[in-house]
Amino acid sequence: MGLTTKLGRIEMKNPVTVASGTFGLNYGDFFELSQLGALVTKTITMDPRAGNPPPRLFETECGLLNSIGLQNPGLEGFLRDDLPRYRQIDTPILVSFSGNSVDQFCRMMERMEKHDGIAGYEVNVSCPNVEKEGIAFGTDPKVVYQLTKALAAITMRELCIKLSPNVTDIVAIARAAEEGGATSIALINTLIGMAIDWRNGKSRIARGGAGYSGRAVKPVAVFQVYKVAQKVKIPILAMGGISNWMDALEFLYAGASAVAVGTRNFVDPDATTKIIDGIGSYLLDNKLNLTDVIGKVSGVL
Repeated sequence: MGLTTKLGRIEMKNPVTVASGTFGLNYGDFFELSQLGALVTKTITMDPRAGNPPPRLFETECGLLNSIGLQNPGLEGFLRDDLPRYRQIDTPILVSFSGNSVDQFCRMMERMEKHDGIAGYEVNVSCPNVEKEGIAFGTDPKVVYQLTKALAAITMRELCIKLSPNVTDIVAIARAAEEGGATSIALINTLIGMAIDWRNGKSRIARGGAGYSGRAVKPVAVFQVYKVAQKVKIPILAMGGISNWMDALEFLYAGASAVAVGTRNFVDPDATTKIIDGIGSYLLDNKLNLTDVIGKVSGVL
């Protein structure tokens, strides 16, 4: 069926993986995780984090608000307890990680480089940069370039920079990552949203603003992917509101080489396998390979 694809330095048996933070190893209770084209971990930070205070999740009319706050066991906890379990899965593993300075990002990668079982990294640049007074890394092309260049000098594994849509010009950020040495980019991370209880005026999320994901963001994400795909040569891992195989095909036609399923996993734990099967059936029925689809959107003036 021609489902194989390449994400930079990674060979994937199919173009479907999962979005960081929406999927854990416990999903192996529902299906064999090696069926996935790749597996992306939850974002890891240098030190353990308890996350934000509740309430930190709220389901809106057509999406999900989350303010988890990167709850995770920290780098050493991940390497000690989680990585050995990931190594048992027969599919490429991308470790998502984030730091608060260029130096911390580099130190984390240097530590992970000493461990087997990691096919590559998804670098989450949405966190505050202490060197820039708390401004997120992903909002400044110069900083993204500097960070990517520093990380590219450390690893020969897959280097995927995850971009935020909450910027003035996502194309400029994408090109900065490419010029810095990224071998792929991931987009989009969540939009920023808010919900208020109309009965009492109280915020539904303790911290007010939160990441917004789910079906409602898909048209925004598809356009961002299409726009970036016109300007960069490295592969794109696309995400944002994918709920079924038809949604996934939209992103592939827009220019993505692979897709990540996120919020839908909370609704349907088998969503990824259904999407893999659906894409495969579509290609078979239409006598196509994946290369006949990727970036082949038509009708755009």
